[in-house]
Amino acid sequence: MTQYSISDLVTYFFLYALLGWVIQVVCIALKDRRYVNRGLLNLPFSVPCGITAVILLLALPTLDGYLLLQLVVCWVIMGIVNRLTEEFVRSIARRSAMTEPQRQKLPFWAELLLSLLEALAYLVAYLVIHPFVYAMVTWLPNWLVMAAAITLPVLTLADYLGVRYTLRTNRTTKGAQECKVWTQRLADWMGNHVWKRLEKAYPGVTKMEPENRNRYVFAKGICFDKLVWVFLVTSFLGALIEMVFCFVTGGKWMSRSSVLYGTFSFVWGFGAVVLTVVLQRLAGKEDRKVFLAGFVVGGAYEYLCSVFTELVFGTVFWDYSDMPLNIGGRTNVLYCIFWGLLAVVWIKVLYPPMSREIEKIPPLLGKIITWVIVFVMLCDGLLTVCAMCRYTERQTDPNPSNFIESFLDRRYHDDWMEKRWPNMEITASDGGM
Repeated sequence: MTQYSISDLVTYFFLYALLGWVIQVVCIALKDRRYVNRGLLNLPFSVPCGITAVILLLALPTLDGYLLLQLVVCWVIMGIVNRLTEEFVRSIARRSAMTEPQRQKLPFWAELLLSLLEALAYLVAYLVIHPFVYAMVTWLPNWLVMAAAITLPVLTLADYLGVRYTLRTNRTTKGAQECKVWTQRLADWMGNHVWKRLEKAYPGVTKMEPENRNRYVFAKGICFDKLVWVFLVTSFLGALIEMVFCFVTGGKWMSRSSVLYGTFSFVWGFGAVVLTVVLQRLAGKEDRKVFLAGFVVGGAYEYLCSVFTELVFGTVFWDYSDMPLNIGGRTNVLYCIFWGLLAVVWIKVLYPPMSREIEKIPPLLGKIITWVIVFVMLCDGLLTVCAMCRYTERQTDPNPSNFIESFLDRRYHDDWMEKRWPNMEITASDGGM
């Protein structure tokens, strides 16, 4: 499989985000005969297109030669990313001075056809366009790629913060105040520009009355705070469940944590977040629909987790090659069925009472604890990534080249790592990026 560095992936993200934005603008211009920036950002980037493209660049090479299966993967990944993006925009709308944008209702067959055509476009882009993009990025000087990988994320973050500030403060016009300093005028100009663009892109966007906003319930609905707590609880419970399962089936206790410190399985945590966001709209539907959606989404999620750990860390934590109906040893039909059953239990039984209990937390205390959790988990995760990458590299290059590698070799040596993750295997080719 083609190996990509982090800077390469960032570059591809922005290239395909730009390409997706251009295609969207052209399609709307042909349809409505006017220019409309449909993106949340002011910059010409379609973030969902960029995210989908990067995920597909990692996943599709593992299925080379299976075009139909690659099309299915494109369709599933695209659907998940679009659903997450839609919920993200809704969360911003609920916390700002705007109503949620309304989706245009289409017949089921029309939505299915459009989504399949979009998935086919992603597959064609991967097969036909990406080789030229890959050659172009390879041809570019390394310093230019690194500069783009640093500068563009900073500009995008600044753009997002500006849009978020505008929406939260609802500053649509302040230019009439003559005593303003130039910085305030610049901020007002940006605010006016953002609101005009959003009104043009989403005609359903309108101002809310302040009394209609509920500011006193912590983590109301599906929002960042709620998902952080869902991630924390399910990561902990998932690791415990796997430990008990290993003891029952193998007769010994085994660490199933994803990080160096604490009993937390990030696979379970992120899986619960994905199921919550993607399947929440099916909460009132029949169990079979929730099961089918969980079957597809869960299988795709497990497959991508396997690809990610192999490409980034050069390690394999599970292999189903000896099980029937497996897909590259990364997932199989039996575990997809388990994902479907888990989705039904989670959406119908477990998540609703958990959500209610989280919303009972005092707002100030909840905010403080939430950001403490985020900080601790980020530090633990970053340290785990460094130790894992060094463990893989140490198998072929045992001599440290700097003080960080010396520290990792002393503190997280091979025996320590193998005791922490006894089922971990290093792939034949070093997959570290």
